[in-house]
Amino acid sequence: MQICVIPGDGIGPEVMAVATAALRVLAPDLTLTEAEAGWGVFQRTGVALPAETLATAREATAILFGAVASPSHPVPGYRSPIVELRRTLDLYANIRPTTGPGVDLVVVRENTEDLYSGRERLEDDGNTAIAERVITRTASARIVRAACEMARTRQAAGHPGKVMIVHKANVLRVSDGLFRTVALEVAADFPELTFEERLVDVAAMQLAAQPQRFDVIVTTNLFGDILSDVACIHGGGLGVAASSNLGHGRALFEPVHGAAPDIAGRGIANPTAALNCVVMLLEWIGRPHAAERLRRAMEVVAAAGIRTPDAGGDATTREVADAILEQLTSHA
Repeated sequence: MQICVIPGDGIGPEVMAVATAALRVLAPDLTLTEAEAGWGVFQRTGVALPAETLATAREATAILFGAVASPSHPVPGYRSPIVELRRTLDLYANIRPTTGPGVDLVVVRENTEDLYSGRERLEDDGNTAIAERVITRTASARIVRAACEMARTRQAAGHPGKVMIVHKANVLRVSDGLFRTVALEVAADFPELTFEERLVDVAAMQLAAQPQRFDVIVTTNLFGDILSDVACIHGGGLGVAASSNLGHGRALFEPVHGAAPDIAGRGIANPTAALNCVVMLLEWIGRPHAAERLRRAMEVVAAAGIRTPDAGGDATTREVADAILEQLTSHA
């Protein structure tokens, strides 16, 4: 089984080195192939996602993605490599779990369309910027179905089996109106589940204040991007959050924290999110015992106070990695 590793920019290579070291201990039979993508590659070659990288990603069963730095201003020829990978490989379901004291929820986000479709243009001599929002019946149906299947699986494990459909159909009557209509149609196929609706602004407020009210949230791309970041507050913040991007027989796992250029190269990056990606990858390929070993090792190391500065400690990335690897090898 081949895993494509894309370290990317900033702290991406630092945390991916820790993640791949753990993966080699836990699953030595996997073939790890490294490829490049990101802003640094674009500056060097003029392409953020080289054809060779895309070919390697296509051949792999799963992808471990570090982080990429993207400019906040328009750069001719540049497109976000992670957005391009999601769309090209049809990784249509972004899954962001959040667990914390009294909180255990999942945000299921449509991953291929909405305002992320890239249909933008300038009009009126550059004085008006227009972005087209794309919502389709097909993409809406499959993401809601994926959320329902997840809720059903969670229900069997003792969770409420509740799906929250989040939209803004009172204002975006056509685009979110279609998403809402399709979501309710799909919901009819899952009578064992409970369904509720929330407008996205209300959902954001409740998610910040009362996260225990939620089980599975399903929504469109942009709303899901925002709500999953709100949710992660209750699981330790962006620095430790991980996500999976799922398609048909293929998956990409990525930390949420981004490239963090302010600490890149200082040796203090927190590898927790990247290691959580390995946990999710191992679970996805059907190796829950290995995933639990890594989860337990991380808990032991954190409880011993071996943490990076952002997590309240004074350990380096290398020290955290060594402690976790020691746990894995001594408790095999």
